[in-house]
Amino acid sequence: MTKTTDFFDMSAAPMRIGRVRLKVRALNAVSSFYQSVLGLTEITRNDREVTLGVGLTPLLVLEADPALAPGDRRQAGLFHTAFLMPTRADLARWLGHVAKAHIRLQGASDHIVSEAIYLADPEGNGIEVYVDRPVSRWLDAGGRIQMTTEPLDVQNLLAADEGTVWTGFPEKGCIGHVHLQVGDTAAADRFYRDVLGFDVTVDYPGASFYGSGGYHHQLAGNIWNSRGAARRPEGMAGLDDVEIILRDAAELADILARAESAGLQPTLHDDGATLRDPWGITITLTN
Repeated sequence: MTKTTDFFDMSAAPMRIGRVRLKVRALNAVSSFYQSVLGLTEITRNDREVTLGVGLTPLLVLEADPALAPGDRRQAGLFHTAFLMPTRADLARWLGHVAKAHIRLQGASDHIVSEAIYLADPEGNGIEVYVDRPVSRWLDAGGRIQMTTEPLDVQNLLAADEGTVWTGFPEKGCIGHVHLQVGDTAAADRFYRDVLGFDVTVDYPGASFYGSGGYHHQLAGNIWNSRGAARRPEGMAGLDDVEIILRDAAELADILARAESAGLQPTLHDDGATLRDPWGITITLTN
């Protein structure tokens, strides 16, 4: 972790989010949304798949299948993909951009650790766009990470745009975290904490937040809409896969050993492995 007076350096975290893969019914509409609203750029495209990101760094892969059933918010899967802005000015410029474009927003929250704006893509996949506060502001008197949900001072945020306008997703932006819907938080803890090795940083009502390297969370799982959800149905639009990038190649062997002890069967590939959580959500581990 960086010094507590600084902002968190995501690249130094032992585990961080790489790219998120979504299955979508209307590829062109969803791809256009992420490009026009989030400012992502097209990296590759074919008839069935579009990869979007910043520069040559992929952040979002959209896989098309018009025959998919629409997503169901009661099922396990995606709550939101959270796009992390490098600076508060970047978030302010983006907020000004979506306001001028009359993009419908779903919420705006102050979480102590961050300032966040919420919306959804055309197929209902949740999106968060946020900026972190300095690490020192995350911590209570005992040095524990604290999070809450309070109204965001939107006007104060808009005033931080430094007099410049939005020109696209920032080069140093990334996916800071992915928030999942799960059926049971205790079962989620056994997978994301005990097998993958994340710390439970915050135990929130109906949710667990999982962090690596001192970050408030790279992953989270809640039961707010999905309490008791069974394995995610096949053939449904929505989340397909979350990539977790491991800083240390040796960590993969440790995760696979813990997975074997838990009775899980990973799929191995050239640069890592794939595991499924208790609801069939696919997690791909790479170096």
